[in-house]
Order: sequence, then structure tokens, then C-alpha cells
Amino acid sequence: MNILENISLRPYNTFGIDKTARFFVAVTSIAQLKEALAWAKSQNIKPLILGGGSNILLTKNQDKLIIKNEIAGVKVIKEEADFFLIEAGAGVNWHQFVLTAIKNNWAGIENLSLIPGTVGASPMQNIGAYGVEIKDVFSSLKALNRETLEIEEFNAAQCQFGYRESIFKHELKGKYVICSVVFKLTKEPIYHTEYGAIQETLEANGINELSIKAISDAVIQIRQSKLPDPKEIGNSGSFFKNPTISTEHYEGLKSLHPTIPGYLNDEGIKVPAAWLIEQCGWKGQRFGEIGVHSKQPLVLVNYGEGDGNEIKNLSEKIQKSVFEKFNINIHPEVNFL
Repeated sequence: MNILENISLRPYNTFGIDKTARFFVAVTSIAQLKEALAWAKSQNIKPLILGGGSNILLTKNQDKLIIKNEIAGVKVIKEEADFFLIEAGAGVNWHQFVLTAIKNNWAGIENLSLIPGTVGASPMQNIGAYGVEIKDVFSSLKALNRETLEIEEFNAAQCQFGYRESIFKHELKGKYVICSVVFKLTKEPIYHTEYGAIQETLEANGINELSIKAISDAVIQIRQSKLPDPKEIGNSGSFFKNPTISTEHYEGLKSLHPTIPGYLNDEGIKVPAAWLIEQCGWKGQRFGEIGVHSKQPLVLVNYGEGDGNEIKNLSEKIQKSVFEKFNINIHPEVNFL
């Protein structure tokens, strides 16, 4: 195990924020992960697990041991008449996993193409896009208990999935490290083309016969048209969650703002945060080295030398303006560190 000291974390977060880790180590196996956690405990240093760095905003130097989870591997662990159970290491790049699934005709995650991050973060965040969420294809996961250093298995019910939520963001936050995830992917696809501009994009591309690759290609095309590439402009994808409000609140807002969009769900009416932010005048605004993306107001960006605290302060100003105009609280998806 090679523990490095005073390492810049700029290459390890998609915002490209230049903060320093006191200690840093990359692990490629559960054995190495256990060793790193044991070392941190022996030195009385807090460990911090890092995946793809796409859901964090660094606001200060980290006086911790940063453990970069690079546990790899994708394998079929079971095949039935109509589905496969596929286990993927937590350190596998999420989009590469989606492409592997498409190549092998494992259906179910094609709508989740081009989402940044790793497999290990996918159930933690219950990532979702275009009508599909991880909970729809999730079978189980294996996680290392940080206290006992034992591997435990969690099923879907135990994960307590919600909208961009799981038990690992609440009761079990900081208590486990996800090591691998098992997905139930089907042999016969169920196509979800009714969300966003998927159907429109398929028609524009002249697609007459649906396939999981065609869906994936359409999603990639849509995302690339409105979301900046983190390799070119620092960002974490969608910064805020879409809020859900009561039907009464929505109807009241609709009388004042007739164009406000809303989508019925189990808890009320979901309102796109992007619309709320744009109505408050933030879309395309730039403040020195940071700002709000010109095509997608859900995306806060670092143009090069921005600081995490500047982005945090901007996010708070956006939250305040949305609340003052619409009486709606919007909450960040990213974790402030």
C-alpha cells in the first residue's frame, strides 16, 4: 500500500477544485481497502472514500486519508431465462459499465448513459435519468463495515432508496464502503422513450427500430448538447435536486406563473429545479471564474481557477432567490467537503 502525502485533489474531482489531501491512497481490492482503513485508525486520521469525484464540492484542504476506490471487475454471476445478474466493482466508471452492458445486450441501464461517477456511487445516490433509477435494476450490494472490517450484503429494501437518496446518505453515512453492486439486467428490453427529448431525438436520427444502443446514443446526444464536459469546464452535473411540492402549492404557483411545469409523483408535484433557477435569472450568469451554465441552469461551473467556497456561496444565493420567488426549497445533490 503506497500512501502519498500532500497530494492535489484537482485531478480527482470533476469540479477541478485545487485542494490538497494530507494523505492519499488508491485501493484496487477489498484487502487493500481494509489495510487503508486500519492504517487511518492506527494514526487517528479520518478516512474519506472517493469514487469518481463527481458528487463532491471541495471547500477546504482535507486533513484526512483520501482513499480512492478503484475496485474493478464486471462479471455475470447468474443467468436465468429472462435476465442476468451482473456484479460490478465499485471503482468501475459508470458510463463504461453502461457501454459494457449495451455491448453484451444487458438491458435496463441504457437511459443512464453518460452519468458521471462510479458504480459504487450509483446506489448511494440512487442515480436516475429519463425515467429510470438505480432502484429499478438493483439486486444487491456488498459493503465493508468500517468498524468491524467485515463485508455485509444489502438488498433493495435495506438500502431504503428514495429520490437521489439511500440509507448510505443518512443513517449509515460514513459507516460503510460500497465494494460491489449486483444489477438485474434483462434480456428483453423495456424501452423508456417518453422522457425528455428521447423520442424526438430518435426520430431526428431516423431510428425506426428501437434498440438499447439507439436509446443510449440518443441519451448521450441529448446530454452532450446541454451539459458541459467536465474535462473542458469543471462541473458536477446537476447541482440541485428537483423539488416536490404539494398539489395546493403547485396550483397556487400556476395561477401566478402559468408556464410552470410540474409532474405528478407519489409525494405531490415535482417541479424542475432548472426552470425555477432560470426564472430567477441565473442561467448563463458568470462571476469571475465560476458561474451557472448557459445551456443548463442546474449546472454550476468552474471555468478554471474557481474556489469551492465561491461555488458554495453561489449555490446558497440561488437557493435563497428560488425560495423568495416561489416559496420552494431546492437542495444540492453534491456533498460539500
